Amino acid sequence: MMKILLCVTGGIAAYKAIDLTSKLVQRNHEVKVLMTPSAQKFITPLPFQALSRHEVHVDIFDETNPEVIKHIDLADWADINIVAPATASTIGKLAAGIADNMVTTTLIASSKPTFIAPAMNSNMYRHAAVQRNMQDLRAMDYHFIDPGSGFLACGYIAEGRMSEPLDIIEAVEQFESTAHYNNDFAGKKILVTAGPTIERIDSVRYLTNNSTGRMGYALAQAASLRGADVTLVSGPVQLQVPNGVSVVMIESAAEMFEAVTTRMADQDIIIKAAAVADYTTDKVTGKMKKKDEDLTLTLSRTEDILKYLGDHKDEQYLAGFAAETEHVAMYAKGKLEKKNADVIIANNVGDSSIGFKSDSNAVEMFFKNGTSHIIPKMSKLEVAHEILTQIKRDQDVR
Repeated sequence: MMKILLCVTGGIAAYKAIDLTSKLVQRNHEVKVLMTPSAQKFITPLPFQALSRHEVHVDIFDETNPEVIKHIDLADWADINIVAPATASTIGKLAAGIADNMVTTTLIASSKPTFIAPAMNSNMYRHAAVQRNMQDLRAMDYHFIDPGSGFLACGYIAEGRMSEPLDIIEAVEQFESTAHYNNDFAGKKILVTAGPTIERIDSVRYLTNNSTGRMGYALAQAASLRGADVTLVSGPVQLQVPNGVSVVMIESAAEMFEAVTTRMADQDIIIKAAAVADYTTDKVTGKMKKKDEDLTLTLSRTEDILKYLGDHKDEQYLAGFAAETEHVAMYAKGKLEKKNADVIIANNVGDSSIGFKSDSNAVEMFFKNGTSHIIPKMSKLEVAHEILTQIKRDQDVR
């Protein structure tokens, strides 16, 4: 979790900052919002206050606490600053060292990393003075999240559109992870499986489970942020593939088995987070017609991917998941031995607050050496980072 100052300046893209605030909070980051007077011409402080659960700071002279100077206190509080949207005016003021509102005064008082997401008309963005100001800020170690191309408020379809909130978040989280973890998985090849599999009954019906793939995708993202060469073998999900991750999309358990086993020899670490079907059916060609009598399906056992990996691994480190609803620790320890894994990561999917569709998770890791490690409830990306940290620690002591 990061403490983030979100600085909103006076552009039409200020409406995107509401979504950015919401998504940052959903990822368990603590957000405090600052607004320029011009920003309040486009949107009020109320939605930011409601989403962040913090006072929105708009007036540099509104010093209600005599024990602190507000803009200094805010500058010291934050881990990261984000300016989104960043207008040409604010960019110019920062480059010139002008501190005349809550945003510019706080940022100039800050020694923390600052990310700037420009948003303006394409001609303004390309103007020599604006480009010079951005170059000067880069030389001062400000970080820019370049705008995209698209429909602008002026009617142009051109460069200058503020980056989407998820792209801004990914850039900030990647910076934080790289700085914090120091590329500790650089040079490692990691394969992660994620999501459900589906087993076809006929051309329109299938068997599947509730997995969304979020935990596996978070593991792939975290590993990539920490420098690993990541391959993600994914069942059908509605998720964006993390930047820098190679993805192999599959559908059935048989396809996942093929995708994983043909790649296992090249991997240093394999993390099997997918919820793979235990049984499959004999697929019927075309669509089965409804009949008056009951239908009986014959289910056949699928190949146990984790057991195969455990039986055939060489130097690979093997991590598996145990998604259980009761006797979680007992089943996880049994799976650890039966599958010849190096660690089993157990989670209680019966708890809806940390289950398949939740943004959070809480797990317990059971290691081959008999030790265990509890990871309390936090965002799935944070859980992923802690899982990787514990895997590295376990490897280092061997």
